[in-house]
Parts: sequence; C-alpha cells; structure tokens
Amino acid sequence: MPAPLDPVIAEIIPKLPLRDPTTMTPQSARDALRALAAARAAVPPPPVDIVKDIQVKGGAGPLAARLYRTGSGSAPTVVFFHGGGWVAGDLETHDRQARLLAIETGAVIVSIDYRRPPETRFPGAFEDAFAAARDVFSRVAEFGGDAKRLGVAGDSAGGNLAATTAIACRDAGIRLAAQMLVYPVTDVAGSYADARENARFPSRSENAEGYFLSRAVMEWFAGHYLADPGHAADWRVSPLRAASLAGLPPAIVTTAWFDPLRDEGAAYARALEAAGVPVRHHEGAGLIHGYFGLGEASEVARAEAQRGRADFKALLARGI
Repeated sequence: MPAPLDPVIAEIIPKLPLRDPTTMTPQSARDALRALAAARAAVPPPPVDIVKDIQVKGGAGPLAARLYRTGSGSAPTVVFFHGGGWVAGDLETHDRQARLLAIETGAVIVSIDYRRPPETRFPGAFEDAFAAARDVFSRVAEFGGDAKRLGVAGDSAGGNLAATTAIACRDAGIRLAAQMLVYPVTDVAGSYADARENARFPSRSENAEGYFLSRAVMEWFAGHYLADPGHAADWRVSPLRAASLAGLPPAIVTTAWFDPLRDEGAAYARALEAAGVPVRHHEGAGLIHGYFGLGEASEVARAEAQRGRADFKALLARGI
C-alpha cells in the first residue's frame, strides 16, 4: 500500500490556488500564484551569496532571468525553468525553489522567465528555454561555471521544458551532466481531455481531483499552451513521444503519488532507463503536485525535495 496523504499537506490543499478552471483566467492564475508567494514574505527567503537579475537570449529576443549562487570559484551551472502550467509561474513565484537549488547543489542557478501563453503559444516557451540554455552555457565562464558540469532542471511545466531542452541540447551537440525533472509533464497527447489517452495513465483518474492539481486544470493549461491540439504529439511538447531518448544526460525524476501527472512522469523515467540513460526516480509517497514549494510547512515534502536535490548534486559533481 502507498503511504497515505501527509496530514499536513491535506490541511494545506484547500488553501492552494488554481483549482477551478471554470472561473480561472490566465491573469487570475498569475495573480494567485504571485499572492501565494507574497503570503510568505514575512518568512525570510533562504539566503544565498549572490542574487542578480540578468538577461539571456530567448527564441525571439532578450529574456529576463535571475542568477543565484553560493560561494565562489568554479561550480556547476544549471538552467532552471519554473512551473505554473506554462501560463502562470514566473521568477518571483519560484524564487525560493531556485535559492534552495543553489544552496543544496552548490551550483550557479539561472532561472529563466520564458514567454507564456496565451500571449505566446507553443513553441514559444520551448524555443525560449532552448535558446536560453544555449546562451547560458556559451557564457558559463562569465557566471563562474564549469563547462563539464552543466544541467537543466524544472518543475511541472518547467520539468517539461527541462526534458525537452535536454533532448534539444543532445541533438545540438551540447553535453549535459544531468537533468532534474520534478513532477514533469511528459505526454500531452489528447490534451488531458481524451478518454483513451487518459486511460494510459491511471493517475489521471485516480488523482483527477481533490489533490490540488486536477486533470481538468491540466486540460485548461494544455488548451492555453497549444493553439492546435495536434501539436501535442510533437516531442517538444510531449518528450515521452520523442523518436529516441538515447544519449540523454543522467536524470533525477521525481513524481508525487497524489498527482494526476504521476504516471506520465514514471513512464518517462522508465523510457529513459530503457534507452540506456541512468535514472533515479523518487515516487513522492504521501505527497501532491507542487510539494517542492511546500517544504516550509511539511517535513515530508521538505525531506523528499532535499533527497532529489542531493541526487542531482551528485550527478552534477560527477560531470561528463
């Protein structure tokens, strides 16, 4: 039997935003995530030595980004993509996650403010993610980084962008040491509305509602990201459907048991392993989608997130 839902998480769920797609708009979703981040303003953020707003190249022009680092000297460099269903997150909503990633891995973290739908639909976010990664990695010495210890990371929609960016980097001859995919979106075919596609992943029905992220909200996100539902079969949206996953960097894949995305994340971990990619998969027992942002409230969430970051640190330290 899987672990039961963490009781602390159970108490938090009713207070979390983005749970009613019938009334949600892109702006209200953004405002809600910003408000959630602002609600913790009285709690000092995890301290890092350097926090610096910078610009990086995107798919259609400069993008805002934020650099985080601890210590000095040569360090791994990680490009981080925030979650929020492609639509809602930004640098502020994921500031604490980026800080913890810098602290616990010792890496230079560059968080990317990619263009969001519906103003910019697919492939805008992907093109920004890949262009930003190429730019950061070409400037790695400027940031104090080490070209043999490069990585990508992201949560949810950001995990999707990290996964697809890793594939694009492989195809472009950019060698990465590691990727960390936190409850990633990996197969959008059917846009979470098609019963046959949903049936391939039982977690979409088992966790369809009641655990913060719902299947209906994922349908809402996909509808905003994709101007054409047919784009969902493109590997740049659905990395699980890539022609080959061979030659990708070692991966840390974390899922959450009470998450509609659980099974597609686990399927991606298995597909990577089948392609010969070293993978460590953490199942997130007792946890929900978004738990990397709940560590200040839940000890279970904090410990599981730390475990994933520690494994990512080990991969980055090993290098290529």
